[in-house]
Amino acid sequence: MAGNRTFTMIKPGAVKAGHIGSILKHITDGGFRIVALKFTHLTKQKAEGFYAVHSERPFFGELTEFMSSGPIIAAILEKDNAVEDFRTLIGATNPADAAEGTIRALYATSIGENAVHGSDSDENAAIEGNFHFAATEMF
Repeated sequence: MAGNRTFTMIKPGAVKAGHIGSILKHITDGGFRIVALKFTHLTKQKAEGFYAVHSERPFFGELTEFMSSGPIIAAILEKDNAVEDFRTLIGATNPADAAEGTIRALYATSIGENAVHGSDSDENAAIEGNFHFAATEMF
């Protein structure tokens, strides 16, 4: 059975470009309810902790450097089939391959600066959400 929560981050490039409001509108227009929301700045150490699963990948340093380069928006979203539906809404990791009208097609500048993160499984959605939010911050 698919879960009803997923996790997302609006990444530093999209925040810097002023796309917070537009991206949040796409999310709510997509039928998601925001149950937690935080404007924060990841330290390099926090970014490394969040992306630890990729620590052996060649892009890890570049990824964590970028993710700690400026503020982000972290959010937990709720909707039936949340993970799969959100991944459809955001589009392919590479914005050149993302379907027209998806968040990444509209707001990403490159595969590395692809505007938003979206959890890839119900299990990771719970882990990622709990990384950023205490239970008292989820509504």
